[in-house]
Amino acid sequence: MSNYEQMKEALKQGNADGVKAMVEAALNDGATAKEVVDNGLIAGILELGVLFKNNEVYIPEVLMAARALHTGLDVVKLVLAEQEVGSKAKIVLGTVKADLHDIGKNLVGIMLEGSGFEVVDLGIDVPSEKFVEAVREEKPAILALSALLTTTMPYVKEVIELLKESGLRDSVKVIVGGAPVTQEFADQIGADGYAPDAGSATALATSLVN
Repeated sequence: MSNYEQMKEALKQGNADGVKAMVEAALNDGATAKEVVDNGLIAGILELGVLFKNNEVYIPEVLMAARALHTGLDVVKLVLAEQEVGSKAKIVLGTVKADLHDIGKNLVGIMLEGSGFEVVDLGIDVPSEKFVEAVREEKPAILALSALLTTTMPYVKEVIELLKESGLRDSVKVIVGGAPVTQEFADQIGADGYAPDAGSATALATSLVN
């Protein structure tokens, strides 16, 4: 039986080589790709997310862990393809116009991708029209909007309004997050969900597509 606790610790320490070796060993021992992702990689990054939220680790550690996570995911992606395990759904993700913050968004993207979603990351400072264009072209199940400043929160509402004007609002679930964003704000602007952190965002997205 593979040791997921060791895998999680290696991930949280940013030990990419260790994570890769443990993922390969787990798969060779008969674990499925999904088991490795859920019990080792995602479990580890979720634990790191809690530590980050509690200021017990900082951005450099998160970035190192993200690199280790992607190393592990690279190993399982081929196996997932061979096992014909399709992605849960497509998610378009981005930080709204005039907002240059990306750490939280990136962590959300990593966790979503690791738990089986196909993630299209539009980046930071994304014009509202570009979100609408992406919804039209990519046809995602979910649009995830991030705003880390009170001054950029109005752009979250603007995206939803433009989706309505374009006749696309009913085609996609919109979830929102970021430091100043609240459930009350999400309700006011007509979002389908709010997540205070990356772990919650992953759980919310999963619940919306199931």
